[in-house]
Amino acid sequence: MAFAGVLLLVVVVAFGCWLGIKAFDAKSNLEQARLNAQQAKDALLQGNTDEATRRADNAASHAQSARDATHSLPWDVTAAIPWLGTPFRTGQQISDVVLGLTADVLQPSARTGTALSPDRLLQGNRVDVQLLRDQEPTLSELAEASARLDADAQSIGDPGYLSVLEDARTQLQGQTADVASLLENTALASRLAPVMMGADGPRTYFMAFQTNAEARGTGGLLGGFGILRFNDGAPSVDTLATNRELVRASAPVDLGREFADQYGFANPFTDFRNSNLSSHFPYAAQIWKSMWEQESAMGIDGVIALDPIALSYILGAAGSVTMPDGEVVTRDNVVELTESTAYSRFPTDQLARKQYLQDIASEVVKKMTGPIQSPRALLDALGKAVSERRISVWSSSPEEQAMLEETPLAHVIPDDPAPYAEVVLNNLGGNKMDYYLDRGIEYAADGCSGDTRLSTVTIRLTNDTPQQPLPDFVAGAPGIAPEIPIRVPSGTNVASVKLLATKGATLVSALASGQKVPVITSAERGHPSFEVQVAIPPGKSGEISFRLSEPTSPGIPRVPIQPLVDNVIPKVSVPECSS
Repeated sequence: MAFAGVLLLVVVVAFGCWLGIKAFDAKSNLEQARLNAQQAKDALLQGNTDEATRRADNAASHAQSARDATHSLPWDVTAAIPWLGTPFRTGQQISDVVLGLTADVLQPSARTGTALSPDRLLQGNRVDVQLLRDQEPTLSELAEASARLDADAQSIGDPGYLSVLEDARTQLQGQTADVASLLENTALASRLAPVMMGADGPRTYFMAFQTNAEARGTGGLLGGFGILRFNDGAPSVDTLATNRELVRASAPVDLGREFADQYGFANPFTDFRNSNLSSHFPYAAQIWKSMWEQESAMGIDGVIALDPIALSYILGAAGSVTMPDGEVVTRDNVVELTESTAYSRFPTDQLARKQYLQDIASEVVKKMTGPIQSPRALLDALGKAVSERRISVWSSSPEEQAMLEETPLAHVIPDDPAPYAEVVLNNLGGNKMDYYLDRGIEYAADGCSGDTRLSTVTIRLTNDTPQQPLPDFVAGAPGIAPEIPIRVPSGTNVASVKLLATKGATLVSALASGQKVPVITSAERGHPSFEVQVAIPPGKSGEISFRLSEPTSPGIPRVPIQPLVDNVIPKVSVPECSS
């Protein structure tokens, strides 16, 4: 009897050791698989396909070892035990997803990335649209596989009493969501880019240059424009003009009663300066398209907008340009030249200033559309500009626009109930004071226990105007319309500050520098809109706080950032609620 007891004890201890060894193998291999998978994804984003392939292979090897450990005999036996086996079942699910992620997504993605390396995709100044189109079926299959794995990851069970597995589950879910989003956008690009870049015939686009020293909803005032053409992936620009070409232009388009009620006072269809007060880019795009078609009788297939900061990134990749007078325009000075220096250099001569800015635009466009020495650097620069919302795209084709609206390029006000806080500034002074504006944005909300919750959106604005005098054109305040005069000291930043909130949200209170202020309440595309108007003297700061009651809607909270001169990283403290 004693011998049987000893034998049983030995078996239990041996089983425990065996299980412990498998647990150690699973943990170490899962950690290595996750690390190598992240490095593979980063390498793919950087266009380093050799490194991506190596990391993906390493990840797959570790993932297979982890799965073998979590599906071994001692692990299977323990996982079958009620309650005690809960974290072991979670470990099996985690290892299954990691193996699928590495073997079914990352390894084939690395192989596809080799086929679509920047050096192959960009030849001189031409994009190989056929190569991109040929890879579309593979990219779509990868996107579907990553979406399935992401769904599997989100459904991994609660590990119960083992918190370390809870952390691993959360990290894996974030990783699969990132990969699924990346591959979905890549597959969309492979479907959309060839046709928009002239694979099936020439395309023509209105290319807007936004001057975000004077804030508008989509970024900045329309300062100038060009006509960009694509033919079988090769770009060319045959028209560059200042905004004076649109002084008498009008846009006979109907954007609905809501738009007219909210923005009609500023004559957006006949005054290009106020054509993009809304942050919903398709509105501005349709107005600009219509204005140019009325002026030129030229058909337009879409609209692309970018700002001087995006141009600085492009110059960083393509190289500097030299003006006819010898002045060198680089990634380091193009923003200051176009948004500050030009106004001090030509304080009263608007024609000379506009010509100077057009000359810079002309040289930069030549560089952009000429041969590219480093395709990888250019793609990195464009990616950075897109991530900061500094490039916007709209297509006149409803099918193409629907696909664009699934990407970060569309800049639409979304039609869904997820938590939302978009802060939109419009310059009311008719000046260039937003070059000196710094913003801070914070969105905080209570938990998910009730049908509604309190939330607060706080906007901090600082007017960093320099001590030296500025030209009246920069620091004066003529207003955005002659019938709306503004009288403030020189250098004052006068702004409309609008919050587009979560659908169904209601305003509890609005404070400016701690004092209650009147609020203009309206709605845009289903989102409640709350607007206050502020004046911030030179060297001063102001704080606007909107306190809301909003639905505890499911979804990831979003705080889209208006692309102005400063680069804002919002602080978001909003719990993500489940459905």
